[in-house]
Amino acid sequence: MGSTSELTARPFAAVATPARPHATRLADHAVAALIDEVTLSPKPGLVDFRGRGAHRDLSWPLMCHSARTLHPAFAAMAAAGEAEGELQALRERIGAIGRDGEAAMLRATGGINTHRGAIWALGLLVTAVAQMPGRGDAGLVAARAAALARLPDRFAPAATGHKGERACRAYGVGGARAQAQAGFPHVTRAALPTLRASRERGDPEDAARLNALLAVMAELDDTCVLSRGGPTALAAVQDGAAGVLAAGGAGRAAGRRALRALEKHLLALDVSPGGAADLLAATLFLDRVEAQATA
Repeated sequence: MGSTSELTARPFAAVATPARPHATRLADHAVAALIDEVTLSPKPGLVDFRGRGAHRDLSWPLMCHSARTLHPAFAAMAAAGEAEGELQALRERIGAIGRDGEAAMLRATGGINTHRGAIWALGLLVTAVAQMPGRGDAGLVAARAAALARLPDRFAPAATGHKGERACRAYGVGGARAQAQAGFPHVTRAALPTLRASRERGDPEDAARLNALLAVMAELDDTCVLSRGGPTALAAVQDGAAGVLAAGGAGRAAGRRALRALEKHLLALDVSPGGAADLLAATLFLDRVEAQATA
């Protein structure tokens, strides 16, 4: 195998370890989580099966196409996790794969950012699961992903100029990078417990997933919201999501009324909680992996 600097110059298809069934299955799960997230309806401000939400350049078909385009990148990251034991080398290898995956996404979407944050979150989680065969506990997987996220990547650009990065600087929040480095606390401590509690009380699966999304929205300093609407919009998202949950969540009539009101408000503000959507996809991925490990 070539040096890390050589690896970063190659496309992710070239740096991947030869096809491995487990890596392919993990990529299947990651893509399914992305498609499940975008299909889930009704999501306030977000693209879903009904329409574009607060977006003008995104759609459900485009998001599904983007998700499928990322399958080779996720499979390559999982294969790297299986093959590479040294964490620093692995961190830089999956960083190179992720950047190539992002380039493939942009080619497929005509330059539209559909899943940049999801590549980061799901890429780390896919790699972490691959390193822990037979162990699907979400907390352990998130902790392993955090250990990778905290390592420096010598070959990553010092600054990207992306909206999320600018929002982190402008508003003093941690963004997707800090979320991963902390072990995805909004996934493990908010979304997953809410998802499972909703199921246990008999909510339909779509309502349970919406409640998981709302649990993230109620707490996350979402850089997608901040970049479009600033702190006022973020407060509207957080307070509105908390209000839906307090009204019983998406599985109750009062909660559904509150959810419709929240959607109307976010559309008027022209904001979309994209960071929360990425973490919902991560939640659905970990939920699927954990269910398979305990089946």
